[in-house]
Amino acid sequence: MDHLLSTSDADQTVAKPSRPAIPQRFAGKVALVTGVGDRGLGGAIAERLSREGAALVIGSRTEPERLLRRLRKHKRDVVCAKMDVRSTDDVTRLIDAGMEEFGKIDVVVNNAGVEVTGPLTSLSDEDWQHLSDVNLSGVLRVTRAAIPYMPSPGGVIVNIASALALGGCSGIAAYSATKAGVIGLTQALAYELAPQKIRAVAVAPALVATAMAWRQAANLTEDVWDRVEACHPLGVGLPEDVANAVAFLASDEARWITGVTLPLGWAPSFALPVAGAE
Repeated sequence: MDHLLSTSDADQTVAKPSRPAIPQRFAGKVALVTGVGDRGLGGAIAERLSREGAALVIGSRTEPERLLRRLRKHKRDVVCAKMDVRSTDDVTRLIDAGMEEFGKIDVVVNNAGVEVTGPLTSLSDEDWQHLSDVNLSGVLRVTRAAIPYMPSPGGVIVNIASALALGGCSGIAAYSATKAGVIGLTQALAYELAPQKIRAVAVAPALVATAMAWRQAANLTEDVWDRVEACHPLGVGLPEDVANAVAFLASDEARWITGVTLPLGWAPSFALPVAGAE
């Protein structure tokens, strides 16, 4: 039987497929990201936006040393300042530092958040104040301070909510309430800022493999964990999965999207566990 390939064809070296080029959707743009650590959602989001060309303004209660080393190794433009979103002065200092270095803020990602679990009857006023001051009021403070410096048209605000804001389960009532507030704030901002052609959107991740998530998972019974897994049809997410969604929504490719909250890894038609961390 004749060979299917001629000798000359067989002798040719087959070129290895090249890795796809990283899109530069944020070239020339500046992104402010809160709650950035060496691990977790904030770090993944900041790194993704930077890889796509964004200059970064990073705010965090503790300096993400390893992330900053990686960014600077690859000659990424970045300004970092310690910031607590509960402090208006801290927020102002971070934005002032970004404006001094870059002169504008195109994208704001409100990622800073904390979690307190347990029955509502055991929730102290102090815990509730802490949750709401970081998760909801922090979003308001950062957004309010950044809006005057955002381009009109073209500015984008991306808020990190939670699947627990769309369908709660016991033991996480206060956290769910603050994240539901973020969704409501996002919707209202979208209409308020539409005349300026500034967009406001949110993502609502289900369970993501972060240190915070695993700490809470350790308090679950095996039965509840089985139900948690059952309501994640595509499995537990990674920080990069959230970063990918944020990058799309913040990019010009999503220029016709505002006021929506995108569930990630979960949808309202999937039942959440009826029991959570008690």
